[in-house]
Amino acid sequence: MNVGLIQTFILLFTIAFIIYLTAKLKVNAFLVLLLSALLYGLLSYFLTGTPPLLDVKKDDKVVQGVINLITGGFGSTLTSIGIVIILGTILGYFLEKSGAAIVMAESILKIVGKKNSPLAIGIAGYIVSIPVFCDSGFVILQALNRSLAQAAGISLAVMATSLSMGLYSTHCLVPPTPGPIAAAGNIGADLGLVIMLGLLASIPALLAGWFFSIKYGKKINIDPSAGMSFEELKKSFKKLPSPAMSFLPIVLPLIFIALNSIASFPTNPFGTKLVKQILVFIGNPNIALLIGVFIASIMTGWKKEVFDGWVGEAIKTSAIILVITAAGGSLGSVLRASGVGNYLGNILAKLNIGLLLPFIIAAAIKTAQGSSTVSLITTSSILAPMLTSLGFVTTPQKALVVLAIGAGSMVVSHANDSYFWVVAKFSDMDVGQGYRLQTLGSLVTGIGALIGVLILSIFFM
Repeated sequence: MNVGLIQTFILLFTIAFIIYLTAKLKVNAFLVLLLSALLYGLLSYFLTGTPPLLDVKKDDKVVQGVINLITGGFGSTLTSIGIVIILGTILGYFLEKSGAAIVMAESILKIVGKKNSPLAIGIAGYIVSIPVFCDSGFVILQALNRSLAQAAGISLAVMATSLSMGLYSTHCLVPPTPGPIAAAGNIGADLGLVIMLGLLASIPALLAGWFFSIKYGKKINIDPSAGMSFEELKKSFKKLPSPAMSFLPIVLPLIFIALNSIASFPTNPFGTKLVKQILVFIGNPNIALLIGVFIASIMTGWKKEVFDGWVGEAIKTSAIILVITAAGGSLGSVLRASGVGNYLGNILAKLNIGLLLPFIIAAAIKTAQGSSTVSLITTSSILAPMLTSLGFVTTPQKALVVLAIGAGSMVVSHANDSYFWVVAKFSDMDVGQGYRLQTLGSLVTGIGALIGVLILSIFFM
């Protein structure tokens, strides 16, 4: 039998193995991805002889064996994006604990107006979820959400769905949220370009979720009166930062990273000397996010509670994402060495479905096991070895692949997704209402994101 075909069957078996362990047995994704890398490597070696079990010397070059491929892939992934994930998590934690997220939401509300409360809360979620996990963002903003719904006489179903989909839009598409960062690292995409295009692609996603909430959510009546009021929530913070200081730790790093990408264009728009060097330096994602963390730390007041407690908790949270991401890198390294990427890529390229391929794979993995982050990491690890065969070779094309994966990782949020239960619990939804609002809404929002990606592909492919 053809070696590539055997390896394809092994890959399909490995994907089924991942889904079964994560979705059915609830095994931690780190162990699952690490075991999957080992399983694929061993099966591929015994059935096809590639990659070797141990390092071998061939034509004066060392061909890495399964063990070193796993450890090397793990380490190289951490080298490329480890610090970025940690700093992004710390930044998000600062904005959450300081009350900056609430200030940003209230500022947006003043601009959009209470009469457009569903759109306002959706935009608030869109911005807050760039650095903050969507489930945390929903908990932070749910008191404001209820207050707005009660004041406007709107069903909480409308407001909760709009907020949830707004948060979801950037959570899956825009770094420094860890999932898109990890996918960009696995694919080898330019992070600045992923941010710029992700902000654009997430707009149709936001609008699709908002439109769904006002058209469909109004059919389901949920009383918003229960729970802590927004005023009570604000009083729980000793001192809230100003709107300018609340937005600055997010906006400035994103601008720096974007300028880095622009300065690195082959046309050298900022020249080749000092200006370019400065922009490339401060726009390096590690430096840019460190600047963001420094600004956020000024906002919090330089207290021991911040640098000991908050940072410690953020590092604990980021550690989970780090090891899962690195394990995904191990799987990608073994797949790349086996050659299955080229074989499968050449076959899939003939289907001529372009960016629908990463979307469909990510959606299948997301729906099966529940986590958008795991879907982003796993799909990007699987697709990375196939990029050249699929024709995704340029910098913009790789960025669009990341975004197509992100769009697929929204589809769909249901009972195996922790975010589903956060939205349902804090919005007084029963399970049936959760499926009608959160699950169907995430399908609409994911399709909106895909439409955004496909529109961008017209200009950048």
